[in-house]
Amino acid sequence: CDAGGESPGKNPPENRAPCMKRKSKQRAARWTQGVKKLKAISIRQPWAWLIVNGYKDVENRIWAAKLRGCVLIHAGQSKSDTTPEAVAYIKRQYRVANLPDTFETGGIVGIAEITDCMQRHRSKWFQGPFGWTLANARRLPFKPCKGQLKFFNPDI
Repeated sequence: CDAGGESPGKNPPENRAPCMKRKSKQRAARWTQGVKKLKAISIRQPWAWLIVNGYKDVENRIWAAKLRGCVLIHAGQSKSDTTPEAVAYIKRQYRVANLPDTFETGGIVGIAEITDCMQRHRSKWFQGPFGWTLANARRLPFKPCKGQLKFFNPDI
């Protein structure tokens, strides 16, 4: 996420969510007051891990997102299939060699910028019907909190 927090021209500066400026080769972010004020979206593991570690550039949903800019990535308490067979499939299918065996759940794990919402996309991650394009994703130190449906204000 850039210092402005949103794509240029989408919202006036006073309505933009604060975000962190990315430093070259920096993968982890840090908690700041501005980051704590961001909206969050709950995503099941291992998909949340794949986003905040820079692999997954599209989040698939059945609803379109109007929000643009930085959002916190919340790893939901419930997980998608993370059996050894499922993890092996993800490693093979998406060429992710370092996917861990266990994942943090039930809290904020990172931050990403939603840049657009598409109904078609070339990304190997797109499955539709809507794909939110993501950029500048980074890990954050884990902070436990309850998730919710849709975008929400986390209690952190």
